[in-house]
Amino acid sequence: MIIDTSGPPVVPAKQVADFKPSLLLGEHSLCPGCGEPVALRILLEVLQELDIVQRSIGVVGHGCYGSFVRIMDVDVLQCLHGRAPACATGIKRVRPGVAVFTLQGDGDMANEGLQEVLHAAARGENITCVMLNNGVFGDTGGQQTATTVLGQRTKTSIDGRDPEAHGYPIPVADLVASLRGTAYVARGAVSTAAGVLQAKRMLRKAFQAQLDGAGFSLVEILTMCPTGWFVPTAEGPAYQQGTMEQTYGIGELVTR
Repeated sequence: MIIDTSGPPVVPAKQVADFKPSLLLGEHSLCPGCGEPVALRILLEVLQELDIVQRSIGVVGHGCYGSFVRIMDVDVLQCLHGRAPACATGIKRVRPGVAVFTLQGDGDMANEGLQEVLHAAARGENITCVMLNNGVFGDTGGQQTATTVLGQRTKTSIDGRDPEAHGYPIPVADLVASLRGTAYVARGAVSTAAGVLQAKRMLRKAFQAQLDGAGFSLVEILTMCPTGWFVPTAEGPAYQQGTMEQTYGIGELVTR
């Protein structure tokens, strides 16, 4: 059947189902094309599907996603820049029966707090860390971070990241995966529908590892930031696939 889309439909469309997680309380205020709200959505879906909402505590770092605390119906606290894994460690040791997770950006985890996540992983802390990696400090204007890929433009690398001037990007998930205290480490992306589903499965496995008492788990999720990348909104997913996903391999790095 061919549907004429040159004008409004003769029969108005109607909503037959609400697919928004009930834990999502409102609309986000982030830029058009941002991938972080997609990551938040699947995170909330996993908490609901595992039935751990009432015994979950999130620790949020500093970044654009910090505004999510206003629209997610989950107990959350915000800590000093980069210190979320240390804070989550304290919570988990005091409340071992609670599912504790961090939600951090690449600037927060890789630039400000790399030592925190590495030490938490080395100790085998039974927490789950989630890193939203878009390669820029989005909240402060789009500056280069430790994960910005070679050639990527940011406010502080207008001509693209140069390894001689700026060094090489740091693959956080790979570093964490090299430590013996880890139970599950994976890297996903939300640039495609299939990637979103894969990232959700990774989050579920990470939380399940914590529920099983297996040790530290980390999921790095590559997220679009067309504003910080200086690309049109619609080109964000393709740009990510051609840059970040070529540098950071997608898949599971540790499964125990």
